[in-house]
Amino acid sequence: MSTPAIAVENVTVHYGEVLALDSASLTLDHSRICGLVGMNGSGKSTLFKVIMGMVKPDSGRVLINGQPPVKMRKEAGIGYVPQSEDVDWAFPLSVRDVVMMGRYGHLGFTRRPRKADKDAVEHALERVELSEYADRQIGQLSGGQKKRAFVARGIAQGATMMLLDEPFAGVDKRSEATITRLLRELAEDGATILISTHDLHALPQLCDEAVLLMRKVLMHGSPDTVLQPENLAMAFGLDVMNRG
Repeated sequence: MSTPAIAVENVTVHYGEVLALDSASLTLDHSRICGLVGMNGSGKSTLFKVIMGMVKPDSGRVLINGQPPVKMRKEAGIGYVPQSEDVDWAFPLSVRDVVMMGRYGHLGFTRRPRKADKDAVEHALERVELSEYADRQIGQLSGGQKKRAFVARGIAQGATMMLLDEPFAGVDKRSEATITRLLRELAEDGATILISTHDLHALPQLCDEAVLLMRKVLMHGSPDTVLQPENLAMAFGLDVMNRG
């Protein structure tokens, strides 16, 4: 039996008195795209941080390709596309600079990009259709272009796992179509992709599977099954806190 891409095993996380994740368990195989669905405060961002090794669980464990998340992050194996509000768009970085950040794990002691790093960045910019904006300050891009720049960072990084936090929020149709196409191509190339999203209409076309989260995993299956109204009621209904 092959090692799962992501194995989250009975993970519990508190922030002080606040319970963010409650014995959450999730297993994802390689080359799959999974949509993570839940209301605000359901633990989606915390689950991302645990998978990336940025938050240590109170109990339980997480393995990425059989390795601790921190090790995978140091090896540049995990790419991340943040929510727009989590980024300082006024910072004086060009689009090319942002994408080059994905190469930091590959740079040598001098931290100076080599030809292979520069080529990887240009290739990534081309794939997300942002080559003509490479020298523009990142904050000058449209919402969709910004998301594509961070996808390009993951591509340049060579990440085998991509985590995307609300990638379609505030995004134009062209960028949504470009991002969707790229994610499918990356999955076909072997990447595992986890997407936190409120865009339930896009899930069946984009994702191979979906997860309902309310501090614990309520359901994990095909998008068509997970998105049935009675199942969504478990995650978004008023009585969700009383469910097991």
